[in-house]
Amino acid sequence: MMLNMKRNVGLLSACQALMMTANVLLITTSALVGQRLAMAQGLPESLATLPLMIQFLATMLTTIPASLLMKRIGRRAGFLLGSGAGLAGGALATFAILQESFVLFALATALFGVSNGFGTYYRFAAADTATADYRATAISYVMAGGVVAALLGADLANWTRDLLGSAPFAGSYFVLIGLYTVSLATLAFIRIPRPGASTRGHSGRPLRVIVAQKTFIVAVAAAMVGYGVMLLIMTATPLAMRAHAHSFSSTAFVIEWHVLGMFAPSFFTGHLIRRLGVANVMLAGALLNALTVAINLTGTSETHFWVALLLLGVGWNFLYVGGTTLLIETHDEHEKAKVQALNDFLIYTTAAGATFTAGALQHELGWRAVNLGVLPLIGAILLAVLWLKHRYRSEAVAL
Repeated sequence: MMLNMKRNVGLLSACQALMMTANVLLITTSALVGQRLAMAQGLPESLATLPLMIQFLATMLTTIPASLLMKRIGRRAGFLLGSGAGLAGGALATFAILQESFVLFALATALFGVSNGFGTYYRFAAADTATADYRATAISYVMAGGVVAALLGADLANWTRDLLGSAPFAGSYFVLIGLYTVSLATLAFIRIPRPGASTRGHSGRPLRVIVAQKTFIVAVAAAMVGYGVMLLIMTATPLAMRAHAHSFSSTAFVIEWHVLGMFAPSFFTGHLIRRLGVANVMLAGALLNALTVAINLTGTSETHFWVALLLLGVGWNFLYVGGTTLLIETHDEHEKAKVQALNDFLIYTTAAGATFTAGALQHELGWRAVNLGVLPLIGAILLAVLWLKHRYRSEAVAL
């Protein structure tokens, strides 16, 4: 059992790496592609981040049906459908850029969003087959697959930018077809048992009872805020760096280190949670977010962007992995499909709003407004995590 568990975790980590490499390429380029295509068709430049917002909106709308579908057909079948959608998105995006079509590019990002709506459950799939004491580590190791994305994603966009001639980044999206093909091949080797008849036919407690748990609220809020703050700042970064006369290679460098910060800690986040407690790890994540804002407000040199985005990535990791680990404590086997679906639906609702808001804030009010705008969110999650720490201390005293 242990061998099969670790094998699944390794394969799921590889799939996570491929998905996140595609996502890093998208995040690094889509605002720039969106801006160019919008201008080519006489549309407002403020729509530059609309395709990325559509991607997250599609992810949000996919999360619930994806989770419920996988409860019936199994994780692997669902992941295969998701990778197929990503492959189709790569083909359509390449065609859209060559044709200078903003609408087709937006439709392509919707397909990427559908793919991510299935792929976001890679971390939960790892937990499905893990023993209780290995779950935090399994989740963390799957998330660590994003380190490959950090090392390849932004550079891949830079290397393939002019691969197909005069249409910038068309070659980058053409390469995504290959990434999703490899993902499909990798998924063929995963062995996760399909849910039994009892699991498919029994849904556990009503959802309203589960979401009323204060631990559930903190778990979801941590992941939502972690994602929202990260995407508000990260999505605006390529536009802000262009506005401050930084080259695309500098932007790719900053995003590369940001993604490295997002996923490299996953090699030890699970161990930190077991050693220090999930509340302390999430508290550290919120404080790192606050430090990110402080650095961004002090300057706009490449070094400022680099250090701030690196810390932002680590903060996201602590909040996201911590929130996922905490969420598992709030439901049982029969309830996981609907609870995980609601969790990811709320996260990607926040993500969709953050990506579009980032473009509007950056275009209308500038980089300073983007950073000041996330402070209330950081303050809210700090209070929520401090409450959780107080609750844990009270329970320990009572015992």
